[in-house]
Amino acid sequence: MTYGHGKYSRAVALGYALLLLGAVLSCRAGPSPVERDTEFNGGSRIKDQVLSDVQVQNLALLARVWGFLKYHHPKVTAGQRNWDYELFRVMPKVLAAANRAVGIGAITEWVEAVGAPKRCTACAMVPTAIHVPPPVDWIRDAVGLGHALSARLVSVYENRNGARKQYYVSHDPEVGNPNFSNENAYADQPLPDAGFRLLALYRWWNIIEYWFPYRDVLDADWDDVLPEFIPRLMTVADANTYRLTMIEVIARVDDTHANLWTSLAVQPPVGTARLPVVVRFIEGEAVVTGFSNPALGQATGLEVGDVIEAIGGARVDSLVSALRPYYAASNEPTRLRDIAVKLTKGPAGPVTVSVRRGTHRFQWVSARAPRDQLDAEIGRAHDRPGDPFQMLTDEVAYLKLSSVVGADAADYVRRASRAKVFVIDIRNYPSEFVVFRLGEHLVRERTDIARSTRGDAANPGAFVWTKPIVLKPKEPHYAGHVVILIDEITQSSAEYTAMAFRAAPHATVVGSTTAGADGNVSPIHLPGGIRGLISGVGVFYADRSPTQRIGIIPDQVVLPTIAGIRAGRDEVLEAAVSGALGQAWRVPVGR
Repeated sequence: MTYGHGKYSRAVALGYALLLLGAVLSCRAGPSPVERDTEFNGGSRIKDQVLSDVQVQNLALLARVWGFLKYHHPKVTAGQRNWDYELFRVMPKVLAAANRAVGIGAITEWVEAVGAPKRCTACAMVPTAIHVPPPVDWIRDAVGLGHALSARLVSVYENRNGARKQYYVSHDPEVGNPNFSNENAYADQPLPDAGFRLLALYRWWNIIEYWFPYRDVLDADWDDVLPEFIPRLMTVADANTYRLTMIEVIARVDDTHANLWTSLAVQPPVGTARLPVVVRFIEGEAVVTGFSNPALGQATGLEVGDVIEAIGGARVDSLVSALRPYYAASNEPTRLRDIAVKLTKGPAGPVTVSVRRGTHRFQWVSARAPRDQLDAEIGRAHDRPGDPFQMLTDEVAYLKLSSVVGADAADYVRRASRAKVFVIDIRNYPSEFVVFRLGEHLVRERTDIARSTRGDAANPGAFVWTKPIVLKPKEPHYAGHVVILIDEITQSSAEYTAMAFRAAPHATVVGSTTAGADGNVSPIHLPGGIRGLISGVGVFYADRSPTQRIGIIPDQVVLPTIAGIRAGRDEVLEAAVSGALGQAWRVPVGR
């Protein structure tokens, strides 16, 4: 899901306008130095090959040095060099190096050829109040790099300028997320050659290293990703294998926003059809919770509440284990959420499904249906059907944000004013950004709700704290108990909204951990015309407590049960209202 705060819409529009103006001015000024370098327009000249351990080590070091210079050397940051093509000029010598020392020597010669930066007069300074420091300690490892290479990299670092904009990266002036619009996607190469495939890895790896605000909470040692994937990307059979390998690389970022969004067709399981059912993992089981085509769904023989134990003879737990590396997610509930959507995918036609219904087990031969016969929106929210605002009883008002109208925020509060409980359901993605338009009616005083971090162009890899985001009170004010419903569907803007509303007096968050992916997204174009995303801004509570990967942790954990799904109950809503009222409560019949 992309993330676009309403309050940021003008900034985004302005950003696009500035990009357009820049493109016009660029056309008037003629080709840039980057565009004038056309030597490798027809290919990198790097051939597929099986790599030795030494070659892998040398190429991994080249990736780090190339990325460091890309964001620190003034000739590169000013756009005076086509840095992609400079990579292809040095790579053959690095590949040909017989040992580590010769490889380091080839890289050192290349760095020397780029030239030493002029001694800075207004040198960049590392800010004192930073959340994540720049990852530059490695350049001072004279033993591992050799004294000559280390000294040259340190010189570049110490003489970097304090510019707030670079050629290969800039930052939105208001939101702060990085912009990589000057990266060439090389869309004319459906299967990029070996050099361009390594370029894809190098580009992605260094963007994460220097511009990903959550680099410090990765599960994997990010350094290990280079030697693992360099040999794999040097020998891929076809375009789909290249894309699938990059999906694996991207999944290592542990960010639900991150994915190869232009190439999801190759994400397993592959196929053009799915069972016409909605699947959700409940109590650790793949459970049917609805039908994406009611007629076709009922024809499968499956019922709401059925547990799918195997598909096509493959057990669901085995399928999940095999699929897990290809699903980027901040946490496991969200990974299972996304796997569930595609779990039944495959070729159109009949497939054997093993089912448990209560204490009985069955095998059905059900039919997968083409995607155009299915409603993909069913199951994307776990809220109630009907109008956005509903009075469930005289004591309980309900508002779902999946169809909220920002202009009606004050009216919602007025209509809920006599209710003891105001339920705000964010088990969905908000149709509008209502953090301020609705949130200002939930607080009594000026309230800090969140804080963010943003990358520092003068100190690549450093992330600095920004000022707190504030809710200011506005009438009418809701004075009762606010209950906020969340679960694994709650992601990005929805999580930010839950954070904000949680700041209201007498607010309780009920449900289960959210997707753990917050912050405006930044697109990343990669060779082969493919595109990924990352969370581009770090989002934290006002006291600097983290949310990425952790998600919004509920005050009261309530998870749906298989029995509740079979009975058609909304157990999360019922438990939330019961807790707020201090007595058992059920959704009235007919509501």
